[in-house]
Amino acid sequence: MNSSKTRRKVAPATENGDSADKLDQLLLSSAICNGEDLGPFVRKAFAAGHPETLLNHLRHFSRSKESEIEEVCKAHYQDFIMAVDDLRSLLSDVESLKSSLSNSNTQLQAVAVPLLTSLDSFVEARNKCQNITLAIDSLRTCIQLMELCSRANFHLSQNNFYMALKCVDSIEIGFESKTPSSTLRRMLDKQIPAIRSHIERRINKEFGDWLVEIRIVSRNLGQLAIGQASAARQREEELRIKQRQAEEQSRLSLRDCIYALEEEEEDDALNGIGDYGKDGYVNGGSGTLGFDLTPLYRAYHIHQTLGLEDRFKQYYFENRKLQLTSDFQVSSMTPFLESHQTFFAQIAGFFIVEDRVLRTGGSLISKMEVENLWDTAMSKMCSVLEDQFSRMQTANHLLLIKDYVSLLGVTLRQYGYPVDALLDVLSKHRDKYHELLLSDCRKQISEALAADKFEQMYMKKEYEYSMNVLSFQIQTSNIIPAFPYIAPFSSTVPDCCRIVRSFIEDSVSFMSYGGQLDFYDVVKKYLDRLLTEVLGGTLLKLINSSIHGVTQAMQMAANMAVFERACDFFFRHAAQLSGISLRIAERGRRQFPLTTARDVAEEMLAGLLKQKVDGFMMLLENVNWMADEAPQGGNEYVNEVIIFLETLVSTAQQILPVQVLKRVLQDVLSHISELIVGALNGESVKRFTVNAIMGVDIDIRLLESFAENQASLLSDADANDLKTALAEARQLINLLLSNHPENFLNPVIRERSFNALDYRKVVIISEKLRDPSDRLFGTFGSRGSKQNPKKKSLDSLIKRLRDVN
Repeated sequence: MNSSKTRRKVAPATENGDSADKLDQLLLSSAICNGEDLGPFVRKAFAAGHPETLLNHLRHFSRSKESEIEEVCKAHYQDFIMAVDDLRSLLSDVESLKSSLSNSNTQLQAVAVPLLTSLDSFVEARNKCQNITLAIDSLRTCIQLMELCSRANFHLSQNNFYMALKCVDSIEIGFESKTPSSTLRRMLDKQIPAIRSHIERRINKEFGDWLVEIRIVSRNLGQLAIGQASAARQREEELRIKQRQAEEQSRLSLRDCIYALEEEEEDDALNGIGDYGKDGYVNGGSGTLGFDLTPLYRAYHIHQTLGLEDRFKQYYFENRKLQLTSDFQVSSMTPFLESHQTFFAQIAGFFIVEDRVLRTGGSLISKMEVENLWDTAMSKMCSVLEDQFSRMQTANHLLLIKDYVSLLGVTLRQYGYPVDALLDVLSKHRDKYHELLLSDCRKQISEALAADKFEQMYMKKEYEYSMNVLSFQIQTSNIIPAFPYIAPFSSTVPDCCRIVRSFIEDSVSFMSYGGQLDFYDVVKKYLDRLLTEVLGGTLLKLINSSIHGVTQAMQMAANMAVFERACDFFFRHAAQLSGISLRIAERGRRQFPLTTARDVAEEMLAGLLKQKVDGFMMLLENVNWMADEAPQGGNEYVNEVIIFLETLVSTAQQILPVQVLKRVLQDVLSHISELIVGALNGESVKRFTVNAIMGVDIDIRLLESFAENQASLLSDADANDLKTALAEARQLINLLLSNHPENFLNPVIRERSFNALDYRKVVIISEKLRDPSDRLFGTFGSRGSKQNPKKKSLDSLIKRLRDVN
């Protein structure tokens, strides 16, 4: 190591005479020192075709650096020698240390081998433990997954689809990404969509079955709801009847009436709170009605869980709209009268269901969609009603359908549906209904009158009296008569009263619940037409065609008097049924609508009686007008007439009201008076004496006595009216028997005492009066005697009246 080593000789570089090569060498050296890329130099050398020059430059550069290396090594060599010496001095220490380390290593290995063995066992055990822990975690995850799968299968088997979907969602969120088993992952990837599709199909099938079932349920529901409205209306009608009876009792009696309020608790099944289904869904219905919306809400909830809410809403609306459209179909094979209840009940049930779905189904259907469906239904129902009403020709059919439609309106109005358009259709056909009703009543009244035998009605029992008299308030006394009872009217009166009462009730029934509150004027208008045109016209036709005897005419006149009382009942009954106060009805009351028929009946009776009287008055021909003495006890004709009149009164007072009897007698007596005056004025009597006139005066006194005797039956005023009927004959006789007949010319006296006389008749009859002195050859015996003052006055009267004429 101390031997000297020969140094390496570095030959000096030969200078290249060529300055270009030198420059290239400098540039190359500079590039190498600076660490630059030598690529350009290499390309240049090869491009010039002198790579050797480049190699020479590189060799030259390396030789120039060797000297620098030698200088550096020379500077540090001494320190290196010293360090080597120090190391050689440490060699012995190292050897001792080495042996010490070897011994320590031997001892350590002897001691550490069991430890290493234990450590290897520990590491192996730890690895196994980690593997087992990982396996346990994986198994636990798999067990939880399988439990969820088993639970999902259980819910599927129990048709609890919502819980099955919740399990599937839990599997998908919590286990699908961290399931250790690739087989399980593939199973989940395949089965989860399949389970959702299966649930969707099952729930859609259940919903489809519910759609089919709800149509039947809707029809039953509509019928039940309308039936409940009908029952409520019936209770209202019964309450009104009780109220009317109480009002009538208070009107007819001064006794105190006791009113009681009856409270009824009604269970409104339609507004009941919905039951809860087994899945926790509110079914929106009542067990009483069998109204269950659980399948619908279940399907809706499942579709919400599946994220298909909007699609299900559209599906539900379209299907319900199609169902409603099919409900609008009216069978042409079945009469509408038989199918109208099913038709309207189906629609009512449909909208009751939709109202419940709207209120309890969340956002399943919107209010705007329900309103659109209702507008469509209303338009169709109005169209069907218009078409069917235009075809009907029976009033009862219109009334039946109208009643059901009004109940439909009441039912659906409770659920907030507007029904004004339906009520407008009913009001539009009001006139047609009443025309048909009038036509039916005309036929019934004609049949009832045609069957009349013009005999007084015979009643054996009190119920017959109540049914035929009291029910129409045509009794003349509040005292129940003894039975058997012979009524003053014939059987046609209660028959016609029943027809008119039925007309009133049918008219009020059609007008009631039709949206018009005050309809009494309408009912009254058609009642007037029924009484005036139908009943009055039929009675006139009967009177003019079927009355041929006094008995028949008298019975008809008695019937007309009873009809007059019945008409008061008709208008009161119409007012009560219309909810109008009787005071208001009495205030707007018009005259007796059968006045024309009554007058014709009385004229017919009077005419027949006059014909009878004419037969007795023909005995006037037997009167001795030139009698020298007045007959004692009146002439023969007047006795016959009075016997007839007394027989007439005794018979007529059994059935005719006193006022009718008075009018008929007044007409007959007036006719007798006219006949007497006519006989004196006629051509058959050429002349008459004062004694004959005195006989006629006795006749008139007998007739006046007959009139006065009727005061016990009528009244004093009515008896005076009967005497007034003989005014013309009485005034004529008084004038002829007067000592101063010229007083007739005095306007005051004539107005007071002779106002019924025609001056033309007075002239003619006065000229026929023969003075007793005007006998054959009487002028010879009385020549030169003074003229009779009465004769002179009468002649003066005749002359003056002729001048006036």
